[in-house]
Amino acid sequence: MSAQIAETTLSIRLVLADVDGTLVTHEKVLTQRAIDAVEKLRAANILFAITSGRPPKGSSMINDALHLTTPISGFNGGVVVNPDYSFLAGHLLSADVAKEVIEKIRAHGLDAWLYTDTDWYITDANAPHVAREEWTVKFAPVVTNDFDAHLDHVVKIVGVSDDLELVKRAEKDLQAWGGKNISAERSQPYYLDVTHPHATKGFVVMMLSDLYKIPPAHICTIGDMPNDILMFEKSGTSIAMGNASESVQRAATYVTTSCDDEGFANAMEKFVLRAV
Repeated sequence: MSAQIAETTLSIRLVLADVDGTLVTHEKVLTQRAIDAVEKLRAANILFAITSGRPPKGSSMINDALHLTTPISGFNGGVVVNPDYSFLAGHLLSADVAKEVIEKIRAHGLDAWLYTDTDWYITDANAPHVAREEWTVKFAPVVTNDFDAHLDHVVKIVGVSDDLELVKRAEKDLQAWGGKNISAERSQPYYLDVTHPHATKGFVVMMLSDLYKIPPAHICTIGDMPNDILMFEKSGTSIAMGNASESVQRAATYVTTSCDDEGFANAMEKFVLRAV
């Protein structure tokens, strides 16, 4: 495999990383080794970018620590901003589609969250994962009883439940119902993200490829969840985290260690920088 690694890594010119469960630990910690790995990428003239289901401003801690020079992709590509958070690109759900998605998520027994390009709306501040999400993204949601009043600028709708099998079933059903009109993928085992069909991490790969004139074959992607497979499929090299499911690992070129065991740094050193 060493020859294969050498041949692949020598051609990598950009690394695109998922955030939660990949770049940061399960406790949302960006380790010093991860920070150092990004610095090593820069020293090797390899661009580094992030993509996440978080809203762009929810990645401010990452941006502050890494001093990003590349676009920040939030909502799985639903909104892309420059490092100063000025708008670069976006894909919104139509109001009619957003309304139906919310109804179907609730029909499956999941709680529904709604994100516009500027705000996060919920109906119950004490619902599962709300407090955790607020701590993660570093801004508070708006509690409302009427999602219908906020359907004009919808970027993402999230179905939330600790019944993980229920989330899986909702994912399959939303995918079957939505066809090519939506993207419905789990960003965490307990989160089902529904976005515009072009708001995928695969879109982010192609956008960065076009922006920097880097062929997708020279891009490396790294992630841990089913929605990361969409960017694996578009990039020349892909790395799954050790904490990823078997199906995600099978879809990747390589598998690294867990996010709680320096998986990102290990991947960069072994498969990209070759500093084993």
